[in-house]
Amino acid sequence: MANGLQRIIRSLKLVARYGLIVMNDGLICLPIKQRQVVFESFNGKDVNDNPAAIYRELVATAPEYRTTAYFSVKPREFAALHKKYPQIQLVKRFTPRWVWLMARAEFWVLNSRLPNWWHQNRRTTVIQTWHGTPLKKLGADIEHVAIPGTTTAAYHQEFKTAASRWQYLIAPNQYSQTIFKSAFGFHHQFLSVGYPRNDRLYTTLPAEITDLKQQLLGSTKGPVVTYAPTWRDDMAVRPGVYQFDLPFDLAEFFQHVPANTQLIIRPHYLVKDAIDIHGFEERVHVLAETDITDLYLISDLLITDYSSVMFDFANLQRPQLFFAYDLAHYRDQLRGFYFDYEQEIPGPLVTTASAFYAQLDRWRQDGGFHDYQARQAAFYEKFCSWENGTASRQVVQVMLHGKDEIK
Repeated sequence: MANGLQRIIRSLKLVARYGLIVMNDGLICLPIKQRQVVFESFNGKDVNDNPAAIYRELVATAPEYRTTAYFSVKPREFAALHKKYPQIQLVKRFTPRWVWLMARAEFWVLNSRLPNWWHQNRRTTVIQTWHGTPLKKLGADIEHVAIPGTTTAAYHQEFKTAASRWQYLIAPNQYSQTIFKSAFGFHHQFLSVGYPRNDRLYTTLPAEITDLKQQLLGSTKGPVVTYAPTWRDDMAVRPGVYQFDLPFDLAEFFQHVPANTQLIIRPHYLVKDAIDIHGFEERVHVLAETDITDLYLISDLLITDYSSVMFDFANLQRPQLFFAYDLAHYRDQLRGFYFDYEQEIPGPLVTTASAFYAQLDRWRQDGGFHDYQARQAAFYEKFCSWENGTASRQVVQVMLHGKDEIK
């Protein structure tokens, strides 16, 4: 009975999809509407990342766009996001109104791929921001794709087809721009301006950071340490059930950091409820959905492992500590990285709790890892040298006046 109902639901969704496709294919023949812009972040999961930074700069520069710019969001996220962002016009993804707006938009501003079966008006300009400096092999650079129902060649072609529809692609650094050319087969116009979401790392004032600490932690005393590990497949015990075990002891951690230190744990949202901070609720904060740029700004030390947070946080030129406790297990996957992880990361690499605590002692005593200054400077030059707080403004100038406006 349940399987039959699921088949009926899938069939109805398929019929609805084809109906929307037919509607779209007719509407994209119409002229575009000037100043109509549709933004979308992570396929409609939130209003954040590079598209949100560009949106805010656009409406600040040209307030008339407040009535003509929209954020595309998943229907199940609409109510929560409307409450959180009442000043932003939201539209439910893959609904008739969404089709109408997308079909006649002057710009789409996205940070991930739309399905290749969804077509755009030939007069619509697509600005692809992507969503991070690539760490692991991406798109057509993946040599062997093990995804049921597709081949490596077909997977590569999906990325190349998608990228052929992007008029602009934002690159945060030369390293990424080179990778994007091969991974996406991208041959149109790069916007070599840095990531709009990182502008705040350069423009936020000290007083604003103090206010952020108060808002997020309830206190401005003492240093802040953020632990942001990468997602691991073994966190999923079974469908819908996840586990997360800290690789260090909280009581021991606080013995090796300055007095009044506060710890932020930034996990994947699926495991946020599986983290046990019992007894440390006043000093440990599990913040899975807070804007991560806010966490960067208030953090004096970032602890991570293989996560790409290392690239964005590096803009602040603050200490990073890499606790890769499962390095031996993970090393095979590191061969799929674009750069030499063990030789290039901008801070100490530790694999045991005892070594971890020893590095925390160094940070407590010295305020940093001074023997890593040269590597930190090289990392900044390679991954952050294009960033200066003006990326959003430069992208908006392109939208308003054309590509010759890039400075």
